[in-house]
Amino acid sequence: MLHDELKEIRDPVLRKVQDHPFWSGLRDGSLPGEALARFVQQDTGHLLPAYARALARCAAQAPDDADAALFGQSVVGTLEAAGRLRQAYRDLSGALELPELGEQTPADPATHAHASFFVAAGARSFYDGVGALLPMVWFNAEVSDELRRSAKPGSRYLPWIEVYHPGEGYKYAVQAFLDMADRAGEGSPGRRRIIEQFSISVRYEWAFAECCLHPSPWPV
Repeated sequence: MLHDELKEIRDPVLRKVQDHPFWSGLRDGSLPGEALARFVQQDTGHLLPAYARALARCAAQAPDDADAALFGQSVVGTLEAAGRLRQAYRDLSGALELPELGEQTPADPATHAHASFFVAAGARSFYDGVGALLPMVWFNAEVSDELRRSAKPGSRYLPWIEVYHPGEGYKYAVQAFLDMADRAGEGSPGRRRIIEQFSISVRYEWAFAECCLHPSPWPV
């Protein structure tokens, strides 16, 4: 199955992502509050909206009605998640002594590249879109599960870790995306495009954590 080959590509990058100081700092409570605020701004203000629009483009190109429905449902879920996370941050910011979000900040260059990659892949072909969009769903499930499993007792960020987790039902969405990738990858041209785009997209998962912890300097 194609997803077994994709898992081999994913696993070494996933380990690096989970070990990144942004995610490990959430688990042990050492992450600076400014980094979490930056994550929420970049994720909900730029990355998730671009992801949702790329999903919509893939829905329009899907050759199968079931795949179109999966992408369409994911558009709604992604935009709802963006609003939910932003509100959860606001609700917790006082108790966790986090910075206020304030005005929406510009996209970090790494976020801009990530978002542009989503949009371009979704516009290029259904197969490019499947490969490019799958890692965010898959990594979100794995990273949020690891946060719950390995969070240090008493960590400052335990309340955030709970609200960040998408819920147990999210596993069904991940499996649906993996099943779709398996079906789409049955032909050699589609399989090649999915693997190529997936291999690029997984690297952006690490780059996004890095830009939230170490944002690119803006020229004065």
